[in-house]
Amino acid sequence: MSSKLIGEWNSFDGLSARDVHDLLKLRQDVFMLEQDCLFPEIDGKDPETEHFFLRDTETGALAGAIRLFSASDKEIRIGRVVVAQTHRGLGLGRDLMLAGMDRARHLAPAADIHLSAQAHLEKFYKSLGFSTISEVYLEDDIPHIDMVATPGGSQ
Repeated sequence: MSSKLIGEWNSFDGLSARDVHDLLKLRQDVFMLEQDCLFPEIDGKDPETEHFFLRDTETGALAGAIRLFSASDKEIRIGRVVVAQTHRGLGLGRDLMLAGMDRARHLAPAADIHLSAQAHLEKFYKSLGFSTISEVYLEDDIPHIDMVATPGGSQ
C-alpha cells in the first residue's frame, strides 16, 4: 500500500456524513457513470456491512473502498470493490481485496468468502485464491461470475 494512503475499517454507523457522501459519490462515478450502468446503487445493504476505506492522506480523497457482509460463521461476502479513477494502476484493488480477506478470516476463520465478480476480472480474483463456481451471467447488463475462496486456500 502506498505510504500516502491510509486504510480504515468502520461499521456503517461509524462512518461520518462526509464518509457516506464520498463512498456513494465514488461508487456512482465508477459503477454508474464510468461503466454506463443504471442500477440501484443505494441498495439498502450498506447498513448491514463493514466498510474499508483507503484515503489519500495528501488530498483527503477516497481512493478506494470495499464492503464486507458477515452473514455467518460459514459464509462472508465481499462486494462493491471500487478504486477511484485517479488512483488506478497502483495495485489498490489487490490491497482492498487483501484487507477484505484478512478481515473476513479474522471475523470467521472457517468461513468461505464469496463474491460476484465482473467476468473480465476472473484472472485477478483467481490470483487471490478465488475459484469460479458459476457460469457467466448478466447482472445489470454486465457479465459476472460467482467466485469463492475457501479457508486454507492459496493467496
